[in-house]
Amino acid sequence: MTTNLWILAGLLVALIVWVVAIYNGLVSFSNQIRNAFSQIDVQLQRRYDLIPNLVETAKGYLKHERETLEAVIAARNVARAAAKKAGADPSVAAMRELQGAESALGGLLTRFFALSEAYPDLKANQNMAQLQEELASTENRIAFARQAYNDAVMRYNVKRESFPDTVIASTFGFKPVEQWVTDDPAAVRKNVKVSFS
Repeated sequence: MTTNLWILAGLLVALIVWVVAIYNGLVSFSNQIRNAFSQIDVQLQRRYDLIPNLVETAKGYLKHERETLEAVIAARNVARAAAKKAGADPSVAAMRELQGAESALGGLLTRFFALSEAYPDLKANQNMAQLQEELASTENRIAFARQAYNDAVMRYNVKRESFPDTVIASTFGFKPVEQWVTDDPAAVRKNVKVSFS
């Protein structure tokens, strides 16, 4: 009888160790997602800090384009608020709101740069050129940070959805996390037209 108790106790300890290992793995992957989002947030904050300087530099040249300048600043503020909300609560809805706000801001920045091309004095301005270069560098960093975030989300979701980890994940409330996707996937997949004329 004593041997059976020892075997049962050993199996119970092994089961507890196994559950703890799965739980700790899920916690580890969850923290990797938080870290990856923090890296995105750092780069987004850098972009948000650059935009007012860019708009201020352009204000003197783009006096007749006040609506565009105001729209860029408004979109920046919306995106910044969405980033803070997603950082505090990275729910699926908050992430979608952030992705939408970032998409809108990106569209307005594209329009802003297209307008600035029409003003030769602004185009030649050293401060404007430096800010545009910093913003382009920041956009690249954001893209790399988003890729790292998506990789972390994928690892977490695979672990969370794999059996028997899914049982532990459901029991302890580990929810699925959505990857960072663009609002218009068709826009990303369009062929780029190159013309040398």
